[in-house]
Amino acid sequence: MPFPAFDAIDPLNLEALLTDEERAVRDTVRQYLDDKVEPHIADWFEAGELPDLPELAREFGKMGLLGMHLEGYGCAGLPARAYGVACRELEATDSGLRSFVSVQGSLAMFAIHRFGSQEQKEEWLPRMAAGEAIGCFGLTEPDHGSDPASMTTRARRDGGDWVLDGRKMWITNGSVAAVAVVWARDEEGVVRGFVVPTDSPGFSAPLVKHKMSLRASVTSELVLDGVRLPESARLPAARGVGAPLTCLNEARYGIVWGVTGAARSAWRAARDYALQREQFGKPIAGFQLTQQKLVDMALELHKATLTALQLSALKDSASGVHPAQISFGKLNNVREAIEICRTARTVLGANGISLEYPVIRHANNLESVLTYEGTTEMHTLALGQALTGHAAFR
Repeated sequence: MPFPAFDAIDPLNLEALLTDEERAVRDTVRQYLDDKVEPHIADWFEAGELPDLPELAREFGKMGLLGMHLEGYGCAGLPARAYGVACRELEATDSGLRSFVSVQGSLAMFAIHRFGSQEQKEEWLPRMAAGEAIGCFGLTEPDHGSDPASMTTRARRDGGDWVLDGRKMWITNGSVAAVAVVWARDEEGVVRGFVVPTDSPGFSAPLVKHKMSLRASVTSELVLDGVRLPESARLPAARGVGAPLTCLNEARYGIVWGVTGAARSAWRAARDYALQREQFGKPIAGFQLTQQKLVDMALELHKATLTALQLSALKDSASGVHPAQISFGKLNNVREAIEICRTARTVLGANGISLEYPVIRHANNLESVLTYEGTTEMHTLALGQALTGHAAFR
């Protein structure tokens, strides 16, 4: 009996595991990005901009990408694996695109969907799902990243209103957002969430400049100087730091899938280059050391994809997925993806640092992905606690 065909691009035939619906999501996103974004993304990265983001948001809304794993309010309500596949295709083009979709859907929209009032959901979610309103998520502060429980942004009562004062940092979408989900500590020390229209007096979002990573992405500081909000702006079901951490867990799931796209793009670029580049009279793909690099990259890429597939199955199951399992995926997949990009760079030699190829752009972007939504150290300790029963954070 003859062996089945071997696909060098998909050695384990993992794409065959996707449903027809998931393949349709994959192909729709891939076609749009190939046509509309790929020809420009290197220039956008070099210029440090993501031009006409509102129009891009509306296009993503038409494709059902914004809040696609949420139910109702104009959201697609698709399974977790379909959302993961979309994140993979977005990040295969650029991490900035996946970051935008992740912040919009898994942070800002998810926070309102999970913790908001009916009025808040009806006001914001349909517009956000359509890409007509962009959202951001204000948790990280200039002096408090891995320890959000120590946030210094304050929310105090003044009659029937709340008044917010503080600073947030490294906020994706901040300067283009119509609404910000902002986390602050009240006078009793309890962490609260607020839905803040960005045209509120006292709110500003200056751009963060001079980035060398995630350059095709809008990153801002949020400044809250006496921002006065009615009681109706408070997320009624959010109490304590566990609420924003629940949102972060949603975003981390998208990262688990997304980075496999960046790694896939770098690996394919390295393989194509090795087949074409000749040295010493033959393609460098014919040399043992190059083949070892290509094989090692393929192994880690497909193991990462298997991890993402399993987490999808858990997330879509009745029992759900444990935060430590998400930490497992985020820690492993980002670490391996960045190593794949670095190895791919060596296969391309000097060309590996050129934006004519996607490799150095993905490698630079993943330096940010490595530390946002939980650093390597924090996920190591979270997983270590789950494995041993002992907390080692302090």
